[in-house]
Amino acid sequence: MHTSRYLCKYMLYVFMSGGSVMAFSAEVDSGITTIESHHTIEQTMERLQTSLETHKVRIFAIIDFSGDAANEGLTLRPEKLLVFGNPKAGTSLMQVAPTTGLDLPFKALVWEDADHRVWVSYNEPRYIAGRHRMKSEDVAIFSSLLVLIAQAAQP
Repeated sequence: MHTSRYLCKYMLYVFMSGGSVMAFSAEVDSGITTIESHHTIEQTMERLQTSLETHKVRIFAIIDFSGDAANEGLTLRPEKLLVFGNPKAGTSLMQVAPTTGLDLPFKALVWEDADHRVWVSYNEPRYIAGRHRMKSEDVAIFSSLLVLIAQAAQP
C-alpha cells in the first residue's frame, strides 16, 4: 500500500480548499477513498450539488438508497449517491479506453455509519486509470472534482 502518498495528496486537497484536517481513509486496494463530512447527509449532498453546479458540472442523478429501501419496508442507514460529470471530459476518457464507461459518470456516495457520522466515498482516479489501463494523466481531470468533494465535507 502507498498510504503515505495518498495521505499527502488528500491533506493537500484539504489545505488547498482552506479547510481543516478531516478524517479519511484511502483504501488503495479497493480503489475507494472515504472522507468524513462535518455535515448531515442532506447538507453534504446540497453543498456538493451546489458546488458542482456552480462549476458547470452536470448532475445526472441522485439515488436515495435508504429512501428506496424504506419504500420497500426495509431499513437502511441514510445513504445517497450523487452521479455527476462532464460529458466532454467523459467522452475524451472513453475515447482512450471505452471500458471507462463502467466507472463514469463520476459518483460520490454520502452515507451515515452506526455512530451517526457522515462519510463521503468515491472511486480513486488512479484506481480508475489502472483498471482501464490508462495513464494517471488521463484521469487528471478528476482532480478538480476531488477538491469540490472535499470542500463539501468541510466545516
